[in-house]
Amino acid sequence: MTTSRMEAFTDGVVAILITIMVLELHAPEAVTWQALQPVVPVFLAYVLSFVFLGIYWANHHHMLQLAERVNGAILWANLHLLFWLSLIPFATAWMGEHHQASTPTALYGIVMFCSGMAYTVLQRALISEQGASSPLAIAVGRDAKGLASVASYAIAIPIAFYRPVVSQLLYLAIAMMWLVPDRRIERVLREG
Repeated sequence: MTTSRMEAFTDGVVAILITIMVLELHAPEAVTWQALQPVVPVFLAYVLSFVFLGIYWANHHHMLQLAERVNGAILWANLHLLFWLSLIPFATAWMGEHHQASTPTALYGIVMFCSGMAYTVLQRALISEQGASSPLAIAVGRDAKGLASVASYAIAIPIAFYRPVVSQLLYLAIAMMWLVPDRRIERVLREG
């Protein structure tokens, strides 16, 4: 079967997740600039998670451009990824409301770690179906960048129990590393 339905479903889920997150931003009662100050951590958590969801959406889109077909295992791997992504609004809200607390920061890292692992599982399932010499396999290679991201999440989780802000900065660094869509895949797409 082709990738179009899986891609459309994923697009819809990501759009809903972003909508859910923005609905967690509540306007203050007062009408002064100072009234916005307590909302800043919640807004920053929203921005970080919006960027992460955008990264997953863009890279998912790029990855599927190199896939010719999907099978049942790929569909389930995609649902596995969407499950972890669906927890981002909850983890975002909790970390945003309690930005100096260890447990919400660690939970955010756990959700991001599991999302990264699920993306890797999906990528491997696609490569398995397309073949080791497929354009996707060639573009991804050993996926050092993806593995470095997952390892960084794994490091950030225990750090959250000592210095939540350091973990949050690691999450930000990972997002910055992925902000530009995966050029490896773009290069293979250009070369045809």
